[in-house]
Amino acid sequence: MSENHLATRFTCSWPWSTAVLLCDGRVVCGCADPYGKRVLGDSRTGTIGEVWNGPTATRLRQDLNAGGSTFCGDCPLKLPLEDHEAAPQRSLAVSPLPSRMYVECTAACNVSCLDSCCAPETGITKTRQAGMLDVDLFMRVLAEVGPTLERIDFFNYGEAFLHKRAVEMCEIVKREYPHIYLYTSTNGGALNEESARRLVRSGIDEVTFSVDGASQDVYATYRQRGRFDHVMKNLRAVMDEKRALGRDVPFVNWRYILFKWNDNDAEMQRARTLATEIGVDRLCWEITDHPEHAFSRRFAPGTDDWQRIRHEVWEDNHLGNAITGATPRARIEVRGPSRDESLVHRAGVPLPLDLRVRNLSQRAFPHTATYGRRLVRVGAQLLDGDRTLRDRDFVRASLPHTVAAGSWQDLRMEIPPLAPGTYHLKLDLVSEGIDWFESCGSEVTLRELRIEG
Repeated sequence: MSENHLATRFTCSWPWSTAVLLCDGRVVCGCADPYGKRVLGDSRTGTIGEVWNGPTATRLRQDLNAGGSTFCGDCPLKLPLEDHEAAPQRSLAVSPLPSRMYVECTAACNVSCLDSCCAPETGITKTRQAGMLDVDLFMRVLAEVGPTLERIDFFNYGEAFLHKRAVEMCEIVKREYPHIYLYTSTNGGALNEESARRLVRSGIDEVTFSVDGASQDVYATYRQRGRFDHVMKNLRAVMDEKRALGRDVPFVNWRYILFKWNDNDAEMQRARTLATEIGVDRLCWEITDHPEHAFSRRFAPGTDDWQRIRHEVWEDNHLGNAITGATPRARIEVRGPSRDESLVHRAGVPLPLDLRVRNLSQRAFPHTATYGRRLVRVGAQLLDGDRTLRDRDFVRASLPHTVAAGSWQDLRMEIPPLAPGTYHLKLDLVSEGIDWFESCGSEVTLRELRIEG
């Protein structure tokens, strides 16, 4: 089990980017504070800007630059520092407002997750000064942070869609501030078919359904009081509505936490089959280390079974997929006169590379996407002669068209002029705003590049 919460010397970047709005209006630091112990301020009595730049947040940042803070208590988001490791120094001149915000609609939940810190039996709702987020308060906060906010995570503790106006709040975000990336995670049980379809129409960018099994008895072992068939009906409604509208959003994940009772091949294959049939975008396994008596030993990190599914694990990367053939796989071939392992070119002159991109997976590589996120491009990373990364985003080239599963496409990439020296080009595909294909096991193409004066 992770012992990060025990660290006395540590760093953390959350206070420089992200605020968490609890359902009672208080603002806390980090999404791992179930009982609201680490309060930065209160949006009911002040603005988010006043909280973000207030004395508590400012002192916290100062302390973290010095190597830790007692304010953080037992927070598991701590990143431990070695005894002689200096704490990263981040500017104390922070932006006027956070760039990301979690919004908690309620701490109440319709299911009771086994031995969870936020199960209803823990009394978590008693740690909040209101049962449901006041919509007028939400609107006031959104009006303040919306123009500059980059992302809203529309969940925290509890089940967001128990709030009767949760879908309406999603609609407001995407109508008033369409630039905000809006994401939610749900157990799916508080939705119905109508609200599930309405959620799709809201324009929300990404939805994760947390469903830890592929049959009622297995599913309800952890999600006690949960109804598997009802959740699947809502998941189907989301995918049906998305297809009917012809949209590429929301991107829909099925996240499956692995426990001792659901980590067998038969149950996992049933999940794969269902995910394929329903048409979800991504099925991923989540590895946990709690409850102590329940987590999957079979897929504990480092085991042979874990290694086999590693690229399908939620925390490993952002592209891997447990649906057969859905993990992106590609091959980039350097064509024409530039096929040699070593490329030689003159300094100060662009280098044209003729490439062929082969899609080795069973899903298309889209060349366009809503808001420019998840479209696929070819990327060249620039490495030094010893293959040390110099520029991860050195140059991009767009795909002329979507590359169908099993198909290929030719294109030209222009490498910008470089000074004399020896370099390497690492060619890979990138799902923009998400991840590089290499992260989920796809091969890369590496070429030495000698620039002569």
